[in-house]
Amino acid sequence: MTIEAEIRGKGDCYQEVQANLGNIGPGWPPTASSQPHSAKHKVLKESFEPPPFLTAVLTQISFSLIMLLSFVSQFCTRFFYPPKVNDEVFRSGYPPLFDRFSMFYSQYVYRRIRDCWNYPICSVPGSEVVLKDRVTKDCGWTFEFTGSQTKCLNLASYNYLGFAEASGPCAEAAIAALYRYGISSGGSRTRYGTVKIHQELEQLLAEYLGVEDAITCGMGYATNALNMPSIIDAQCLVISDEKNHASLIWGIKVNGATVSVFKHNDMAHLETLLREAICFGQPNQADGVFKPWEKIVIVVEGVYSMEGTIVKLPEVIALKKKYKAYLYLDEAHSIGAMGKHGRGVVDYFECDPKDIDILMGTFTKSFGSAGGYIAGASELVTYLRANSLASSHAWAMSPPLAAQIIAVLRILMEKDGTNEGQRRIEALARNTRYFRMRLNQIGVIIHGNEDSPVVPILVYLYSKIAGVVRSLIKKKIATVGVGYPATPLYEGRIRICLSAGHTKEQLDYALEVIEEVADEIGLRYSRKPRDLTPIDYDQIKVYQD
Repeated sequence: MTIEAEIRGKGDCYQEVQANLGNIGPGWPPTASSQPHSAKHKVLKESFEPPPFLTAVLTQISFSLIMLLSFVSQFCTRFFYPPKVNDEVFRSGYPPLFDRFSMFYSQYVYRRIRDCWNYPICSVPGSEVVLKDRVTKDCGWTFEFTGSQTKCLNLASYNYLGFAEASGPCAEAAIAALYRYGISSGGSRTRYGTVKIHQELEQLLAEYLGVEDAITCGMGYATNALNMPSIIDAQCLVISDEKNHASLIWGIKVNGATVSVFKHNDMAHLETLLREAICFGQPNQADGVFKPWEKIVIVVEGVYSMEGTIVKLPEVIALKKKYKAYLYLDEAHSIGAMGKHGRGVVDYFECDPKDIDILMGTFTKSFGSAGGYIAGASELVTYLRANSLASSHAWAMSPPLAAQIIAVLRILMEKDGTNEGQRRIEALARNTRYFRMRLNQIGVIIHGNEDSPVVPILVYLYSKIAGVVRSLIKKKIATVGVGYPATPLYEGRIRICLSAGHTKEQLDYALEVIEEVADEIGLRYSRKPRDLTPIDYDQIKVYQD
């Protein structure tokens, strides 16, 4: 039964529903005429190879054993030796602040491998990073600094374009702004916190993105969490990708909007949800009454930071136009890192930025700074300046941070008189292609798009996350291990972030060590045929028609 046939039972409201549907037609994918006219047809090459059956079974058994041993450990600590945690006092009759499983997981599962996370650093996180060495003498309850340091190849930081530098034009611009404006403007944007450098940044950013206006925020997470409530309310439906970041989820829920979640990058499922939303309207309607949604907003990311995938932007734009929905695009990991000119996935697909209603991005990755932005039509930005929680309550961006971003933008836009920006964009793209191709030759399972600088290596077993991170640290390579709850329980991974600052020699060293660790720990899960033809780094083509 079709959706249209199903709603005929609504009686008098059927004509209103049909009017709401407009000229929507069945079927997917959209025809060529429905695609954005300026978008470039690009075949996305993405890999989601599943694990071998035996690996999947062993992963579940392994995690079950870890949980069982953790329960035994909890029992022993309760009756034989006390854990090094403080018990709450004067709380008789109070409900616990944290649920029991979270407390248990933190103290008896995560604690055992805490040494693999939250490494303190004492340098700029460039292509190399200096870690402060530490030891634990009580199985992860506490740590002590040894006084020594370890310089590592940095495959952990979101330094996509390599602008996290302690010297150079960007650092000099930040230092000059520090002397001129101080470390803070001393207030929110609407309460005497706006200085000239904020306005200069927003004008330059709007020019770079090809939109009418932009507004900046001092924190990337808050850019989503504090601006979305001004756009979305309880009468709105948000259709969100299942892999969206926590800041998006928080921002969506603050005002009580209804949320429908579609399968990751699944355009057919997204279209189904759009059709159902238009056909059935808001829930809990009286008989014979049809109440449509005030607005429908599609929320997606450019590059998904845990999966390494890229949004199918031309198809999302086609759907948003077809069903008259709004589109919110989070380019936190794609701005600067994707596209011929570094303008994100909009640039990567050569789409018209005006086809995206709300463009969001952060400065913490490619720009080597902090904060975020919302960009789009001047009406949108003017409204947010007056009504956003970020404008009225959050502290304005620190002027030295704004100066760093302006300096990076000038380099990317070639306003500095050099081609340094283009060189870095192409270097990142070439490093990404080379590294992914070599990992495929090694035989590990990697997820994501061939052009994504976020490279997840699937290790599956919880114990292997710790084993790989510790082994790489010994070889002076810093990476990030990712497990539950940041990923599904049985999809533990090592996440590698590539940078334009990495040299081929550094990448070759990392690949050599990863191959050794893959043999020692057992990570060659891939069953795909491997092409072992030597790869000529200099012949890798990027951003060529």
